[in-house]
Amino acid sequence: MADKKNPDGIRIDSAQVRELAELLNETALTEIEIEDGNRSIRVTRQQTVAAQPAMMQAAPAMTAGHTPAPQAASPAPVAAPEAPAAASNANAILSPMVGTAYLSPSPDAAPFIKLGDTVKKGDEILIVEAMKVMNPILADRGGKVVEILVENGQPVEFDQPLIAVE
Repeated sequence: MADKKNPDGIRIDSAQVRELAELLNETALTEIEIEDGNRSIRVTRQQTVAAQPAMMQAAPAMTAGHTPAPQAASPAPVAAPEAPAAASNANAILSPMVGTAYLSPSPDAAPFIKLGDTVKKGDEILIVEAMKVMNPILADRGGKVVEILVENGQPVEFDQPLIAVE
């Protein structure tokens, strides 16, 4: 019984929602959305990490003749992602979608762009794969490539800086 009906009459495929949630975990993305005709499913995850001071962390109390109760393992703290340089973001061409960035049309092909290249508005700069569809990403302006802000095969978010041009 994968499909369930909610009060609004929309059929929800819980297996598909679980599959999308697993995809979020596997790729470290924070949001994914799929559309099928007039139906869409969007799964998001908020990442909040609260640092707890060392002296505030409780240790199990030990008393003679008693063993402490087992505690659930606490998740390892997640490091905040390193922000790209502010100057690069000001001149960056941004990702129009969530997916995986590829710098060349195939694994054995030359990259679309290299540092120092001059691109014109409309030039293909990389590909973002989303839901097994290869989407060409075109330069929204021309200029000299001064920094490539993503690596080949790296997951990217919506509005994430891809390359810096000046």
